[in-house]
This record gives sequence, structure tokens and C-alpha cells, in this order.
Amino acid sequence: MEAIELHRVGKVYGKGVSKVTALHDVSFSAPAGQLSLVVGPSGSGKSTFLTIAGGLQTPTSGQVLIDGHDPATMTAKQRDHLRLTTLGFVLQSYNLHPSLTVADQFTLVDRVKKEGNLSKQELATLLAELGIADLIDKYPGQLSGGQRQRVAIARALYPNPTIVLADEPTAALDRPRVAVVGQLMQDLAKKYGKAVVVVTHDQRLTPFADRIARIEDGRLTMEK
Repeated sequence: MEAIELHRVGKVYGKGVSKVTALHDVSFSAPAGQLSLVVGPSGSGKSTFLTIAGGLQTPTSGQVLIDGHDPATMTAKQRDHLRLTTLGFVLQSYNLHPSLTVADQFTLVDRVKKEGNLSKQELATLLAELGIADLIDKYPGQLSGGQRQRVAIARALYPNPTIVLADEPTAALDRPRVAVVGQLMQDLAKKYGKAVVVVTHDQRLTPFADRIARIEDGRLTMEK
């Protein structure tokens, strides 16, 4: 079974002269054990695609299945539970709590999801791989954009989700860090059997991908 499936999904914002179609009849699937890239320029519909794939938005038409479940048929509480236990999001905005240190960002996750998170040793290994182990006592405001991005990646992976959805995870990173993140995403898929979907304009990630789709003007086509 595919971890994520989109069947002829469309998304329309506004009405009348303000109507904008962000996605046109998009079909897509992401199997466990593979890294899927959705590549496209700014304004192509990448972020809309990702939020719909992760159940954060409801499509105007079509169907989305996450781990076999249709978020449109679930209650708000059931959708929240699905996202908490199944999905890990890496968003462009980082979503780090400004008044918490890096270490406390993970403690906050423990309060919300009390079981199934990475062990202390696994977290330490992850932080070391991302080059942020020495930043655990820093606040987000004390970090560079690239450092905040890597902390956001680590926090998304800490709950040990089965599906990882990332929105431009390498936008603020230099080439060596892009390679680290690309390899990390590939390892999550290959070694740990997770479905990893990355939307990006960063062509430097393509060597790490099993599957590549291109999205332009809300229309998606498979390239690999």
C-alpha cells in the first residue's frame, strides 16, 4: 500500500474574478522506502500540494489517502491524531518556539507525543549528523537561518514519523549541508522504510531521489 495517494486532486481559491486554481487534476503516490521529489519554481503549487498531501488542507476535488485513511472523512480529533503519529513536517517557516532552547523544542514534543519518539542516543546521533549538537542551549533567535532549518528538520524527525513531508528543506543551506540533508532523507527512506516527500526548487537534491515529479502552474508530471 502506498503511504500517500492523491487521486485527481484539484484546489481552487476564491470565486469569480478572484478565482485561482492552485492544483489541476493532480495524481501522485509516495511509497514507503522511497524518497520522492516534487520539483518546481516558486508559485507552481508546491506548498499547496504538500499541505494537501499532509492533510493540512482539504482539496476542492479529488481524494487524498494518508496511510490508507481519507482525512476528509475523519473528525478534527482523528486528523490531529493521524498527523501526530504518522506525519513529520519540515516547513519553510521553521515553526520553532522562540522562547524555547533547541533542547526544549524536543521536550515540548515529548509533552504532546509521549511514546514512540527517538531515544536520547538516536537524537544525539541525528543532531551530530546535522551539525547542530553544540547548539542545544541556544534560542532560535541566536541561530542563523541554516541552523534554524536544521533544527526544524531534527524536530520533525524526532517523533519518528512513518511519513516525512518537507517544504524546501535545503533553501537556506550551503552545498555541503545540502548533501547531508539529501543523504539523511535518502537514509530515512532506505534504511528505515519511511515515505519521504520533498517539494523543492533545489536541483542539488535530485541525485538522492528515487522518484522525481515536476509541478508547474499546478500541473504535475512524473519525470522519474
